Amino acid sequence: MPRALPSGTAGRARRATLFSAVPALFASGFLVAASLSLPTPLTAQQVDVWSRPVQTERTRTHDFIHYEVALTFDLDNKVFWGGNRITLTPFADGIDSFWLDAEEIIVEAATGPGGEDVPFQQNDSSVIVSFSDPPNFGDTIQVSLTYRGENPQEGFFFDDASDDHPQMVSTDSWPNEAHHWIPLYDYPHDKVTHDLYVTVPDGNKVLSNGRLAGVTEDAGAGTTTWHWAQEEPHSTYLMMLAIGPFAVIEDSLGDLPVNYWVYPEAEEDARWIFEKTPRMIQFYSDLFDYPYPWAKYDQVTTPNVGGGAEATSATILGDGVIHDRKAEKDFSWERIIAHEVAHQWWGDLITLREWSHTWMNEGFGTYSDYLWTRAEKGEDEGAWDLLGKKNQYLREARDRYIRPIVFDRYDLPGDNFDSHTYPKAACILHQLRYILGDEPFFRTLSTFLHEYAFQAVDTHDFMRTVKEVTGRNMDWFFDQNIFLPGHPVFEVTSDWDAEAGEVWVHVTQVQSRDRGVPIYKTPLRIGIVTPSGKRVEEVWLEEEHESFVFPSQEEPLLVRFDEGNFLLKEWTYKKGVDELLFQAKNDDVIGREWAVRELADAPDDPVVADALQHLALEDPFWAVRVAAVEGLASQASLESAASFQEAALDVNSNVRRAAIRVLGETGDPAFIPFFQERFRRDDSYLVQAETLTAIGRSGDRDQLPFLREALEVPSHRDVIRQAAERAIEALSGSR
Repeated sequence: MPRALPSGTAGRARRATLFSAVPALFASGFLVAASLSLPTPLTAQQVDVWSRPVQTERTRTHDFIHYEVALTFDLDNKVFWGGNRITLTPFADGIDSFWLDAEEIIVEAATGPGGEDVPFQQNDSSVIVSFSDPPNFGDTIQVSLTYRGENPQEGFFFDDASDDHPQMVSTDSWPNEAHHWIPLYDYPHDKVTHDLYVTVPDGNKVLSNGRLAGVTEDAGAGTTTWHWAQEEPHSTYLMMLAIGPFAVIEDSLGDLPVNYWVYPEAEEDARWIFEKTPRMIQFYSDLFDYPYPWAKYDQVTTPNVGGGAEATSATILGDGVIHDRKAEKDFSWERIIAHEVAHQWWGDLITLREWSHTWMNEGFGTYSDYLWTRAEKGEDEGAWDLLGKKNQYLREARDRYIRPIVFDRYDLPGDNFDSHTYPKAACILHQLRYILGDEPFFRTLSTFLHEYAFQAVDTHDFMRTVKEVTGRNMDWFFDQNIFLPGHPVFEVTSDWDAEAGEVWVHVTQVQSRDRGVPIYKTPLRIGIVTPSGKRVEEVWLEEEHESFVFPSQEEPLLVRFDEGNFLLKEWTYKKGVDELLFQAKNDDVIGREWAVRELADAPDDPVVADALQHLALEDPFWAVRVAAVEGLASQASLESAASFQEAALDVNSNVRRAAIRVLGETGDPAFIPFFQERFRRDDSYLVQAETLTAIGRSGDRDQLPFLREALEVPSHRDVIRQAAERAIEALSGSR
């Protein structure tokens, strides 16, 4: 068993700590190199989020129960006429009015259940409806509003036909934009059911939430009315509408309809892009032990969303989700599709009560897409995905700001939808899973969903469920990780005392303490590998300076800090070359990649160079091969070309791209025939684009005809043409 020594205990000779390289990460399908420098106090924040106003949850006077909305569209003139019959009940006796959110729509009349006029007033953001005879608590009343809209600019989009999409209508009601097309109470803590009747010119299809209850044609008017019924309560920002001449690809999961609504020309690619959706739904249903809760699941493409926007039973996706098979290796949307499917539980079934608890939607959704990646693509890809999430948060923390995950200071709700809400919160959930254990963790998630289904929730509800399910008081965990800002920054050293037969590990927390950043309490796993085998010791960190002692009669080949990679952290841990070489060949994928980037500081060492060359070609995981290729960059030359050219033929496009980039950065024109050959033969748009960039760095005007031919090669997101243009510009002034 390890011995934890008191804080400040005099230690043995401690090794100096140096910079710890952070691996490359993914962003929107592109490989992005990212290295974080030495841990330093997080004081140079570029955005002062603490000066934003404090926001609190709205107070309601009424509970809104049901909306019955009827809309008729003139798509050419970008106008619609509508009505909303509102069913509601007051929270107290004698409340003589209620108010609704309404912007960019004009309310023309308000009537009671018998058709009598009801007084109302409208300003730029709301409608106030008054009662001459106020209802009492427990009464259920109905009021109908008649209104119209003319080409709203927020949350609702009329799009003319273009080369990229047909004439269509789409919405994005998140985070509080539904009231730009329906007068309603637009705040997430109020959940409603609704019916939506939408009348459109013939030739168009209509998608909305819930069950398709009917389609009625009016041959004389040349119109069709679609009736969608959302029969389980949900928040208003989850309401959606899409109108257009969509191709509807029908799929299913047993009796559950699963359909994909796309532009007609996208139908062939959409079939394989969305084909995993039913399996995703089944995966989450099993994982959370809660069957998919809605009447169907649709996905629809739109030109007005960059990524994905969840809506109950019908996710809105940017039309960039459609791409050819060649683009899939570099531009896959699978993670986004999985993330939005997960929202049908996390965000739609249970929904944040107010906007400071954004992580209840997005942190759980982001952790869920990691869980899908790990299950679908294996442990290494899952670990790499989770590391990418950690680094995404760390960049925001170092370059922009730190804040608590639950944060009540914002100007607009969207201010909190950042890398604290998405990846940091996902990583904190992973830490909670580590501490609780898999079975208690997932049992907690399932219990939480069952207990709060169709309700609005906040973090304290989840904390309560953790206690009820596991019996463990984890308030300390939520206090330091959810309600306080920051993350631990560790300086780690270790040494072996041969005479005593002991391994010492020294850990110091050096994070800035600004804004209440704590000294972190957390379990920590330390792996120790000796010639006799490997063992993992678990200790608890609780103080600023701590040392731990483990018996070992053999000198360790590897001492692994945070075995299993559970902690969201920055750290420095200087190691000798021999230990790094062992780690680069024998650790898990995260440890191997880290060790390779540490070894890159000594590429001129022939032993290191040989190891990196071997790893660049032979490591089983592509990210380690990328790190090794980049670690050898200083040795790239015509004499050493064979290894880089072999790496440029790797099965993974990220490795090929890295090898081409390294060769291009030499500026050696002798590689130009190789770049041209790879441009013609590679099956990755991004690798092809990299070859053109390399030619622009290495060539002269003689390559301009080749580059001008490349201008005409079609590619996803036009990456080849753009690279060709940059290369032409670089060479146009050369001789």
